[in-house]
Amino acid sequence: MADIVGSGDFRYRIVDNWAKLPDGWSFKEVAAVGVDGKDRVYAFNRGEHPMMVFDRDGNFLSSWGEGLWPRAHGIHIGPDDSLYMTDDGAHCVHKYSPDGKLLLSWGEPGTDPGQFNIAHNICTDADGWVYVADRENHRVQVFDGNGKYETQWNNLHRPCGLYMQYSHHPVCYIGELGPGMAVNRNSPNLGARVSIVDHQGKLLSRIGDPHPGLGPTQFLGPHGVAVDSRGDVYVGEVAWTLWPGLFPNEPRPEPMRTLRKFEKVR
Repeated sequence: MADIVGSGDFRYRIVDNWAKLPDGWSFKEVAAVGVDGKDRVYAFNRGEHPMMVFDRDGNFLSSWGEGLWPRAHGIHIGPDDSLYMTDDGAHCVHKYSPDGKLLLSWGEPGTDPGQFNIAHNICTDADGWVYVADRENHRVQVFDGNGKYETQWNNLHRPCGLYMQYSHHPVCYIGELGPGMAVNRNSPNLGARVSIVDHQGKLLSRIGDPHPGLGPTQFLGPHGVAVDSRGDVYVGEVAWTLWPGLFPNEPRPEPMRTLRKFEKVR
């Protein structure tokens, strides 16, 4: 019987070995996940085939981006199914017009409102709010469409993945990394985990154990999160990168578990 995780209206059945890769292929690690309007799942990864596309049952459909993306980082799929991807670089917020004209930028290093300490994924809702995962400041900051700071969500730990439906008052799914230093490596209740909050940041449910690991209900590094039309959750993990810091005296297992599906219990 499959493990059930989460609580309340947000309970999920773990789907093991969901993604069916072509023979000899691997992800290395999945930094970001996106789902389009047809429930196709886009796994933006750091292997030889940066973008792999699957149907909702995990059947491989296609791949592309070979040679274009040296280190996958983030993906956002717009309401018109356009894909926006980033690799590692300068982490700040830029707003562009559809034809590629830079409209405005905001943010600088720091801990004050509107400042960032490694800005990660970003998303928007139908009310025009912009949500930014501010990883090393352990918060999600909320801005209007012109970059004006409005509020922030706390009680998070190194938030990376960020997903919400393009709707009014959406639920938000936040992937949080676990402890990153030797001194707190074994501390409980800091992640790795996925937190589910309402549009004001109130916690609704969490997925993940008190410690990172390879157990069925544990995460190593939930860096990307996406949700399909049926409420099923897909989580990409940067497990290959984080393993030496989490388990310095153990070799990486092969293959690494880096893309997971959680089927919503109805």
